[in-house]
Amino acid sequence: MQINQLKPIHKKKGKRRIGRGGKRGTYSGRGLKGQKSRAGRRMEPAIRQFIKKYPKLKGYRSLRVLSRESSVNLKDIEKSFRAGETINPRILAEKKLVRRIKGRTPKIKILGSGEIKKKFVFENCSFSKKSREKIEESGSEIK
Repeated sequence: MQINQLKPIHKKKGKRRIGRGGKRGTYSGRGLKGQKSRAGRRMEPAIRQFIKKYPKLKGYRSLRVLSRESSVNLKDIEKSFRAGETINPRILAEKKLVRRIKGRTPKIKILGSGEIKKKFVFENCSFSKKSREKIEESGSEIK
């Protein structure tokens, strides 16, 4: 016979539940009065002290203002449009280069990351300095 084959003759004794009245005295091991002795006690979480120290922002100015402007890089425009096409916010939303914000097509700012070799016609867009230079060099038209 080996150790892993040994089994107890009797069942294990169950764990006694304390603090629910009964045969453990009137206080059931909880001590006398106070928060810890009562049922459903709530100890203050440690993070609460930090939350209380932060200043509360009051008034309507504290609400975050959603910007209704999206940005597109020149390299993305170069990939997804053919030469001579018109580029405006509505078309960019249709091609899924920008998302609609609360059901509306956002204002578009075109950024200068990437190269542009094709000629396009840009409408109703704002441009960064670098992107405007690159667009003018390629011979594209800005309306």
